[in-house]
Amino acid sequence: MLFNKILVAYDGSKASNKALDKAVELAKLSPESELAVLHVYDFPRFYIAEGFAPVPDTVNMEFYELAEKTADEARNRLAAAGVNGKVELAQGAAAEVILRYAGEQSCDAIVIGSRGLGGIREFVLGSVSHNVVQHAQIPVLVVK
Repeated sequence: MLFNKILVAYDGSKASNKALDKAVELAKLSPESELAVLHVYDFPRFYIAEGFAPVPDTVNMEFYELAEKTADEARNRLAAAGVNGKVELAQGAAAEVILRYAGEQSCDAIVIGSRGLGGIREFVLGSVSHNVVQHAQIPVLVVK
């Protein structure tokens, strides 16, 4: 068996769709393996001077509904591929949440896309995939 428990980070981007495809391939190579798809979302924060501006609840709800829709897309893709797996949502900073989840769930591999939906934030703060690769204690497959 190649891997017992595979974690794939999924945000709906082109690269994460490719990562999900690759994770499905890996899971099919070892039918006893478990596949976990994790979608990490965060609520917007607006800085004004030295503090945070309050964000309307409706905006946070829209972000959560988009996260649910993204998770549903992953569930549908797993079903279409004929692979059993669980899809979970988690809120927070993507790289930190992915690494914590991998440790808590005893995953032995992480599959992640090379670029997500981060845009300029990714450029300024460093990419999620780069942070995961740098800090992971298990193999990480970065899919382009």
